[in-house]
Amino acid sequence: MKDLTVLLGRIGLALMFVVFGWAKLHDMAGTQAYMQSAGVSGALYPLVLLAELGGGLAILTGTLTRIAAPLLALFCLASACLFHYPHMATDPGQAINFWKNVSIAGGFLVLAAHGAGAWSVDGWWASRKR
Repeated sequence: MKDLTVLLGRIGLALMFVVFGWAKLHDMAGTQAYMQSAGVSGALYPLVLLAELGGGLAILTGTLTRIAAPLLALFCLASACLFHYPHMATDPGQAINFWKNVSIAGGFLVLAAHGAGAWSVDGWWASRKR
């Protein structure tokens, strides 16, 4: 049951990043414009794609989880502070998004501490080393 729970948790954490990363892949100009509206250089677009799509796929498959998870936690906290915090006082939706990002970061930190579980690429690699 534990392995199934960890797998479902990874899927839940990863899907949003894969879906939105895929959308950003197909809307470079829109993504860069949104980033620039928050004072973030559009030149960071490739890093955003790497974090969302690459990191999301890493978490989904459980590959290099103890590396990807803390990096995605930092990405969530940076996104919360750069894009949502400045508007929290005037937009309740931004406050919700801020706290959502903080919560997701917490989930990634738990995953970083405990690993991807047996039903993952990391678990498969670990079983082959024995």
